[in-house]
Amino acid sequence: MDNFDRKILQAFQENTRLTTAELGEMVGLSASACHRRLARLRKSGVIQSEIAVIDPRSIGRTVTLIVTVTLEREQSDMIAEFKRAMRENIDIMQCYYVTGAVDFIMVLTSKSMESYDAFVQRFLFANRNVRRFETFAVMDRVKVGFDLPILLDPD
Repeated sequence: MDNFDRKILQAFQENTRLTTAELGEMVGLSASACHRRLARLRKSGVIQSEIAVIDPRSIGRTVTLIVTVTLEREQSDMIAEFKRAMRENIDIMQCYYVTGAVDFIMVLTSKSMESYDAFVQRFLFANRNVRRFETFAVMDRVKVGFDLPILLDPD
């Protein structure tokens, strides 16, 4: 990956709707060169996904929660099963398997606290491998996004 790729990634993660001509103008390459580089970055997995960040309130998801989960047993099959369940649950926006005092941290949205309580009953209380969980209700979305700091290599 060279500095042109890094410049493309920086501009593209801020606005994926840029045309290759606009992108080329921003980074100093032709539109066709930008098109080839974007295709290569997608194919190699550097660009994993191109997503829209939607305000959850606009679709009735008025409550955002951060939940930490500690499992009863940390056996590889039980961890794998918990990860699978996390990936399949549409309420969970993000989930991280972490080190430290807890095993997982998840971010999810809900229509209401009552809906979240139903999620807890179905997903956490019903799972015999969940030892403990703690919920943090988000009061304000201060910063939301997936932008990464992309630094240019000094020449």
